[in-house]
Amino acid sequence: MAAEPQPKALTRKPLLLHRVEGSQEVVNMAAIVPKEDGVISVSEDRTVRVWLKRDSGQYWPSIYHAMPSPCSCMSFNPETRRLSIGLDNGTISEFILSEDYNKMTLVKSYQAHQSRVMMILFVLEMEWVLSTGQDKHFTWHCSESGQRLGGYRTNAGACGLQFDVETRHVFVGDHSGQVTILKLEQESCSLVTTFKGHTGGVTALCWDPVQRVLFSGSSDHSIIMWDIGGRKGTAIELQGHNDKVQSLSYAHHTRQLISCGADGGIVVWNMDVERQETPEWLDSDSCQKCDQPFFWNFKQMWDSKKIGLRQHHCRKCGKAVCGKCSSKRSSIPLMGFEFEVRVCDSCHESITDEERAPTATFHDSKHNIVHVHFDATRGWLLTSGTDKVIKLWDMTPVVS
Repeated sequence: MAAEPQPKALTRKPLLLHRVEGSQEVVNMAAIVPKEDGVISVSEDRTVRVWLKRDSGQYWPSIYHAMPSPCSCMSFNPETRRLSIGLDNGTISEFILSEDYNKMTLVKSYQAHQSRVMMILFVLEMEWVLSTGQDKHFTWHCSESGQRLGGYRTNAGACGLQFDVETRHVFVGDHSGQVTILKLEQESCSLVTTFKGHTGGVTALCWDPVQRVLFSGSSDHSIIMWDIGGRKGTAIELQGHNDKVQSLSYAHHTRQLISCGADGGIVVWNMDVERQETPEWLDSDSCQKCDQPFFWNFKQMWDSKKIGLRQHHCRKCGKAVCGKCSSKRSSIPLMGFEFEVRVCDSCHESITDEERAPTATFHDSKHNIVHVHFDATRGWLLTSGTDKVIKLWDMTPVVS
C-alpha cells in the first residue's frame, strides 16, 4: 500500500558530515571502518575502494582495486579485516586488508552462484560465508577452505539475508515477498518455516537478536516487524516511505530502526513503544456502518432501490465502509501509520491526541538511497545512492 504525504520533519535532524565522490557507477554497498576515519565501498564500476580521511578533511582512496566483474555486495569483518565481495558473475572473492588500510591481499575466490550475488554475510563464529543470488539459491561456504557446505533454492532471487548465531537460523527474504527461515548445520539445512506479509518483493532484512525481532522492508513501500521470539505470529506494519524501502539498520542501544528508501527518506522509528497490529480487512457486501450496498451487490441495490457505493476500509478497525462513513483522515503512529490514513468516523472520534503523537522522525537525504550502514559507536550513518555519492551523517541528534 503506497504511503501518503509524510508529516513535516522535526527540527532535530541528521548532520551531513562528508560527501565521498569519485565512483563512475552506483555504489552498491559501503561500510564505515570502525575506529578509523575510513569507508570501504564496492561499485557497479567494478572497483573496490578504501577511502581514508586526509589532513585536508577530504576522503581519498588509499586502495583502488579493479575486479573482473561489477561488484554487487560486500561484507566486512573489522576484527579480522576480512572483506568478502560478491560479483555480478556469481563469484565471491575474499581479501584481507592491512592494518593501515593501504593494501588488500586476495585470499581466495570461488564460484558461489550461477549469476549475480545479491547479498553476502561473513559469520566469524562459524567461519561461514552466507550468500544469496539471482539464481534463486541461498548457499553457504567455509571461509577457510572455500568449500561449499550446502544450499537451498528460494522462490525468487533474494536480497534480504540475516543470521542468528545463537540458534543458527538464517532468514532469507526474496523478490516474491516471502521470508524463509532455515536451520543451518555444518553441511545441511532444514526448513523451519516461511511467511509472507508484503504485497511486493522483500528488499531488505534486519535482525534484532536481543528482542528476537525481524524487520523486513519491501518494494511495496512498507516495513513489517515480525516477532519471531514471541512465537505468537505477531506482525506490526510500519508505513513511512513513498517509494520502495531499500535498506534497514537497527540501533540496538536505543531500540531505534533506521529505514532508507528510493524516495531519499531516512526514517528513524522508535521501537521502544508498545505497537499494535493492523487489523485484517473485513469482507462485506454492504457498508458495515450504514448498511448501504456496495456496487457489486445487485440484489440489495435492486431491493432497496439504491445506487451501489465504492468500498473502502478503516485502517483502525478494518471494517468495510462507504466513503460517507469514512470521510475523515488520521495518523495512527502506534499502528505504524505516521501519515494520515482513512478511518471510519467513529474510530476518528475515538483516537486521542496522545495516540496521534509521532513515533518516528523523517529526514531527506537528497539522494535515492540503495544502501545504509550504521556505526553505533560514533552514531554515524552511511548512505550510498544512485547518484554515485556516499554520504556520512551524524545521527546523534535523532538516534539517542
